[in-house]
Amino acid sequence: MKKGFTLVELLIVLAVIAALMAVATPMALNAVKTARASQVAQNLRNIMTAIENYVNTEQDFPDDIDELVSSNYLSSKPANYTINADPTPVTWANGQTKAIVKYTVGDVTVADVKKQNPNVIDGGSGNPAMEATVVKWW
Repeated sequence: MKKGFTLVELLIVLAVIAALMAVATPMALNAVKTARASQVAQNLRNIMTAIENYVNTEQDFPDDIDELVSSNYLSSKPANYTINADPTPVTWANGQTKAIVKYTVGDVTVADVKKQNPNVIDGGSGNPAMEATVVKWW
C-alpha cells in the first residue's frame, strides 16, 4: 500500500481552507474598520477636552491644534483634524462660543464613529465632527 494523500483528499482540504478564509476575511476587515472609527471618536473627544481645558486656563480660544500641543494640552498632534470656533473670530457672545472639531479624511463614516461616541455629528461632506459650547468662566 502506498503512503500519501489522494488528489481528492487534497482538493477537499483546499476547499475547507478556502471556505474558512471566506468567512474570516470579512470579519478581519470589519475589525480594522471598527478600530479606526474608535480611534477617530477618541481623538475627537480628546481634542474637545483639550480645547475646554485651554479655554478655562488660558482664557482664550486656541488658534489651531498646534497651539494645543505646544501648550501641553495634547501630548502629540493627531493628523487630519481641524478646530474652529463659531462664530469666527471668537466674540464670546453671552460669554460662550461653539467649538467644532472635525476629522478631515473620508476613511470612516459618521455612522461608524457615532456608534463609538453618540455625540459625533456630520461635519459636512460625510466627515465626523464634534461640537460643544465652551463657556467663558472668567
